Parts: sequence; structure tokens; C-alpha cells
Amino acid sequence: MAEADGKASELNGGSEEPDPGEDQRGEGDASTATEGQSGSQAAPKKAGDSAKDKPMPDAEGERVPGEGEEEEDTDSMDGSGLYSLNEEGERDGEGGRRERVKERDAVKRAARKRNRPSDGTAHHSSSSELEEEEEEEQEEEDEQAMDVWLGAELRDLGRPSWRAVPSLRLREIGRGSHQFVRRVCGARGLVQRLELQGRLERHTGCVNTLHFNPSGTRLASGSDDLRVVVWDWARRRAELEFDSGHKSNVFQAKFLPHSGDSTLAMCARDGQIRVAELSAMQRCKNTKRVAQHKGAAHKLALEPDSPCCFLSAGEDAVVFGIDLRLDRPANKLVVVKEGDKKVGLYTIFVNPVNTHHFAVGGRDQYVRIYDQRKINENDNNGVLKKFCPSHLVSSESKTNITCLLYSHDGTELLTSYNDEDIYLFDSSHSDGADYCRRYKGHRNNATVKGVNFYGPSSEFVISGSDCGHIYLWDKVSACIVQFMEGDRGGVVNCLEPHPHLPGLATSGLDHDVKLWAPTAENPTGLKGLKDVMKKNKRERDEDTVRHGDQYDTQLLWFLMRHMRNRRSQRTRREGAEGDTDESWSSPDSSDEEDGGPDHVQCMSS
Repeated sequence: MAEADGKASELNGGSEEPDPGEDQRGEGDASTATEGQSGSQAAPKKAGDSAKDKPMPDAEGERVPGEGEEEEDTDSMDGSGLYSLNEEGERDGEGGRRERVKERDAVKRAARKRNRPSDGTAHHSSSSELEEEEEEEQEEEDEQAMDVWLGAELRDLGRPSWRAVPSLRLREIGRGSHQFVRRVCGARGLVQRLELQGRLERHTGCVNTLHFNPSGTRLASGSDDLRVVVWDWARRRAELEFDSGHKSNVFQAKFLPHSGDSTLAMCARDGQIRVAELSAMQRCKNTKRVAQHKGAAHKLALEPDSPCCFLSAGEDAVVFGIDLRLDRPANKLVVVKEGDKKVGLYTIFVNPVNTHHFAVGGRDQYVRIYDQRKINENDNNGVLKKFCPSHLVSSESKTNITCLLYSHDGTELLTSYNDEDIYLFDSSHSDGADYCRRYKGHRNNATVKGVNFYGPSSEFVISGSDCGHIYLWDKVSACIVQFMEGDRGGVVNCLEPHPHLPGLATSGLDHDVKLWAPTAENPTGLKGLKDVMKKNKRERDEDTVRHGDQYDTQLLWFLMRHMRNRRSQRTRREGAEGDTDESWSSPDSSDEEDGGPDHVQCMSS
């Protein structure tokens, strides 16, 4: 706790001095002053601030102190201007920004027209110059359309909900101390200060999964090297490393809750669902197969209070309910279909409040919610309700859901689409309801990419990107509040917030695990964000145009790799009568992998 006090005090250094930018900013010339300072990070006045929050300037533009004015906390001044896509740091209304862009472009076009030669001297102007001018005009129009798209559907970033100095003072007198850490973990000021703390290096392949144990003292990671490592992440050392028993890329490894960190559930490309029993002597006793999908199994869904029950979803469209107390643990709950067509699954999640409900997503655009107590496949294929962004319902593009999850209280569903955006749904809405929020700027194309909430009350949305960066959005406003370079390999897939502390672990195509903590002296400047977002959008649009060719190339790549793996497996099995692993078999299990995926977890593997 002493470290928390010291850290919070650092974050609030000079918190009792007024912001110098505020004293110089008159109400009438705020925009001009901002434009006159290139790269200025002064926080502009928010539209929602009332007169009693900030004194009105006098006639000469200087601030008149209020009699009962509260001291301004510099940690709560979190650089609101940094969240705008406008490089001058303005955050005024969207309509005003559009008008300025239009006026600026109109002035440029008028100037070019004035400089063009008259009809009498037209022979002096080459056609190439005219073409260059037309190209410049087209580029400016495209740039304007891009700015409008990036700025659409954003809300004003509200005032910070946590301020360090007042919170520390209250804790010193014993008020609100039990909520102090929780509020710190969800503070925007700390999210803005996240930076790389260190790396955990042990794997020899892409790291596809990360999971903290419930107490947050251990971190499990799984990789394409078929091994699982349990880390003492605080000391940066591996406590346990073992062979998963899988025959292809490990996609998830999770500690079962209330198991004393002695049970890990795992799934992989080979379709197997396996359970590892760990001992207190830092070794793995054994791994057992408890279910088998007829295709890759990407995700497991834990029941928050159960040490023996969880769900699995596979590309064979099957959802298994697994109960380790039974002789035959795997029970087929549902085969997900759209009409008569099976829908391969990439993701599944259990509602943390109502554990009878679970949501799945996969090779189409629909989020499907089921109730385990009343799945009747003859009635709407057993679906309780479905969600989908309205513009994707009739879309001709092949849109898949790569990851979804519920918020901390089960009221919201966050969904990431491949080569599309991230959408937030209200889980209490009726069947067919549209999304509530949309989060833009990243790129989700090359891998089956994850998404997550950050903060104890799901205050932020976090995702990796094909550009190698990590994005954090404020959930309510959909504004980007943090932007960090994640993987040198170019793709960040997995993001795991710590359950009790302000920090997270990430992984991707690099062979290491990266740890992040809010130790930066100053908030992020979001340097280069606008250019990266535009680059991601352009590449996405270009790939959409040539989607067919890209899909054929990717499918051919997978088929060649699949045939090579099957040939090597057949060679190893010659002379063997069957699988020698100790396993519990399900009547629905199969050792065959029929039906290759449209997307792969790690393209470089």
C-alpha cells in the first residue's frame, strides 16, 4: 500500500498548482490559441463543464478566481485533447470540425483554379500537370472522408471518475479505503501511463493464450510449441513448464476457479479438450483428454464459481458442456446452425452473473445467446436471441466473429469482427437489437484476434491489431485513450488484464509475453495514432476489394499445411494400434479433423 501511496503522489505532483494553460485561455479565442501551438497537449474546456466548475474569463481573457474554487488535480487532467484525431488538439463539435475541413479544402481548390492558365495560354500547361492536380483533389477528398469516418459515432470524453489527491486524503482518514484499489485500477490517468515493464521468455513459438489465476499471483501461457508455462510473473521466472499433450497449436490454457490452481483446462488446433493436474511440488502429474471436437477448438468458457464445469466450442459447430465429476465428462449441448447450415465457432463465453446463459460467435456475423436449461434445436435452432450490427445483416462480405465476452456484470457483450470493427451490445435487449457502441482504428485480419475489457467495472475496451499496436478505448465515449507498440512480429492477439492490479499481459506473433504497468511519468501523447488508423482503414478497404483472391490463397496455404501434418501423423502412427493417452472419451468424439478453418490462429506457424 505504501507503493500505491507513493505512486499516486507521483501522479499528482504539483496537483495544487493551476494548469498554466487554463489561465491563458479566453473563452473567445480558445480555438485560435490551440491552433497556434503545434502539438499542444493542453486540455480544452469540455462542453459539459458548468460555470461553477470553472470561473468565467473577464473582459481581458484572464481567469477570475472563484471564492470557493476547489483545487484542480493534475492527475484528473488527463489530456483530453490527446483523444481527438485532430492534430491541433481540438475537441470541439464534429460539425464544426467538418466545416473547417471543407473550408480549408475549398480555399486550396480555389487557389489552384486561379493559378491555372487561361484558354489563350492553355498550350503551356501539360496534361500531366492537370492530372496531378486532379489526383491531389481526389486525395484531399479521400482524406476528408477518412477524417469524417474516424470521427463518427464518438462521444465527448467525460471528466475522470477518479482523482489521486482527494482519494489519498480520504483513505488517510479511513473513508473509502476498501474501494481505493478498485478505483485506481479503473482510473483513466493510470491507463494513459501504461508502459512496457518486462518480458517473459521461454516459449519457442507464437504465444496464443494468457490467463491469470484468480488471485493474480500466477500466469499461464500456451504456445505453438505445444508447451504450457506457469509463471511467477512478478519475479519474471517460470515456475512450471510441461508438455500439453496436444498435437497442434495450443489455443487456450485456463486455471479452473476454486481448484487451488491445481487444474488447467486446455484446447488446441487438434480439437482436443485436455485437463492438466498440477501438484504443489511444481510439476504436472498428467494431462487427460476429456472431449474431442471434429475441428480446431479455439476457446473455453469457465463457469465463475465451478472448479469442475466449463464449456468448449469448436469449428465443428459443437458446444460441449464438460463436467469433470462424471465418468464421461463431455456432453454435447448444441450444434450451432443458421438454417440448416452449421456455423463453425471461434469463441464462447459464459455470462458471469447468469451462468446458465452463454454466447458464441464464429463463421458468420451473428452473436448467439443460449440458455443451457432450455435448448431445443427444433425451436429456432435452440437460440435464445441473436445480435448483429444492422449494416452487417445483409452484408455480402464474409464477416466472422473472432472473439466475444461479457462485461463484469453480464449486462454487455463485446464482439470483435474480422476486418471490421469492435461492437458493444446490451445483453438485456431483445432479439435482433443493434449495437450500442462501435470502436474503430485497429485491424483484425491476419489471425483469430482477441478483445477484452479493462478495469474492474469494464471501464475500457482493449484489443490488439495486425499493425502490432495495442489499443485502449474509453468504453462510453469510444475515444482512444491509449496506444502502445506491442509486438515486433506485427500482430498482437492476446490481452489479459490482471484481476486485481492496474496492469496487463499481452502476447502475439513474438515468442515472449509482455508485461505492462502504469509507471510512465507523463500521459501518452498518442503519437502517430492518426496515421496508423488511416493506414489500417485503407488496407482493410483494399483487402475487401480483393477478398476473393486473398481467401483462395489462405485456404490453399492451410490445405497444404494440413496435408503435410496428416502425412507426418500417419507416419508416426504406423505400427501403433491407437491413441495411448489416458483419456475420457465422449460418444460424440472423433480423432479426425474434418473441415479446415477459414482463419488460423497464427499465420506464421
